[in-house]
Amino acid sequence: MLCTRCLHAEAAPDGVLCAACATPAGFATPPAGVTPKIRLRSPVGLGRATAVLLALAAAVDVFALGADFLMYDVTGDLAVGDTGAAVPDRADLADTLTAAAGSAQVLVLPACAVVFVIWLWRVRLNAEVFAPDGHRKARAWLIAGWVVPIASLWYPRRVVVDIWDASSTGEKPGGHALINVWWTLWLLTNTIGRFLYTAFDEADTSQEIHDSMTQVMFADGVDVVAALFAAGVVLRLTRMQDEKAHQGVAAPAAV
Repeated sequence: MLCTRCLHAEAAPDGVLCAACATPAGFATPPAGVTPKIRLRSPVGLGRATAVLLALAAAVDVFALGADFLMYDVTGDLAVGDTGAAVPDRADLADTLTAAAGSAQVLVLPACAVVFVIWLWRVRLNAEVFAPDGHRKARAWLIAGWVVPIASLWYPRRVVVDIWDASSTGEKPGGHALINVWWTLWLLTNTIGRFLYTAFDEADTSQEIHDSMTQVMFADGVDVVAALFAAGVVLRLTRMQDEKAHQGVAAPAAV
């Protein structure tokens, strides 16, 4: 008789499944001749790459914090009239480091965003195999949710929560504390953070720059923590899907 799962290969003499379907397949390739609409694909490589880029973003923000502090220190000296021989050299160094940090942040952020969305697409497809009916937002919102005004305030979090619940390896979905902290920090860095950076861009005098640097240091500090929590979400969710697949989720699973 044919296997009752893939309807392609012969079932074992003492069972109803063929050898391929009876063995936990994890992220294995479907049997020959079977072409499911969606199949499990390992997110491990993408997850690691995304986490590395997020860690790099955090490192760049730490470098920016150092440049911020030097700028804060030297503008404070200039504001009180300190014109010692070392002050101009420190001011030049602060300008150079601040510009370098800003350029590095501009380069790293788009790279993180692109790889993160690619990883998110992969884990969403896997989650649709795990739980075809467990997603409240259409797949298109994986991308649109980040750029559509108003919806960008909560749609991406909802997408990630649904993926998280579908990928849970327990009888009940795990808590969402890690996601909630990451999303709160993300909102802070993309709303309050932009406002704080604007104060620095508009500063002209040494005193104004000195005062604005405390805000910039706060914004860069939030960026560091947000990037680390984002990496934590990526690694945790990637591990959850890997474990769930190797527990014996059938492959292929058509949706």
